[in-house]
Amino acid sequence: MAKQCWKGSTLLNPEPPVLVSCGGLEKPNLITIGWTGTICTQPSMVSISVRPERYSHALIAGRGQFVINLPTEPLTRAVDWCGVKSGRDVDKFAAMGLHAEPASKLPDCPLLAESPVNLECRVTQRIPLGSHDLFLAEVVAVDVDEALLDENGKLCLNRARLIVYSHGDYLALGRRLGSFGYSVRKKKKGPPRGR
Repeated sequence: MAKQCWKGSTLLNPEPPVLVSCGGLEKPNLITIGWTGTICTQPSMVSISVRPERYSHALIAGRGQFVINLPTEPLTRAVDWCGVKSGRDVDKFAAMGLHAEPASKLPDCPLLAESPVNLECRVTQRIPLGSHDLFLAEVVAVDVDEALLDENGKLCLNRARLIVYSHGDYLALGRRLGSFGYSVRKKKKGPPRGR
């Protein structure tokens, strides 16, 4: 297989595009974030990267909180639109026909009602890195649509129809390829075959 060597870039793909809600309930805002990630289990922590000149940067830095809203296939247009429009100029919730609701543990922070999973985040640190500031945040609560739970209460995210972003394209997630540990799991022995 022949490969080309390109200059260093941020080509870690696909990535989860998320809609981050911020500001207050009186004037909520949404920003599309492509650079987000899990950084710690205990305590549960995530990160988002935001350009300092973005309208949402000051809202997040000033209030010290935000909500990561996982987008579904029906929210794809909103993900794209909220990534190219500024909350300085337009009410993104109203323009996209979306609804802000108070978060459960951060009630003065808006969450996106149409998202089936909302991670309520409290900022613990902001690290200037160059073009973006990295916000580290503790996840203080997760709001989950009950339709994503099976009869045993297990979360079935495949029911949510989440999307990914890869090098300029929004993509639907495909079929299940395995589950954690499947490569080393012992196969169950079936009943003995008759002769």
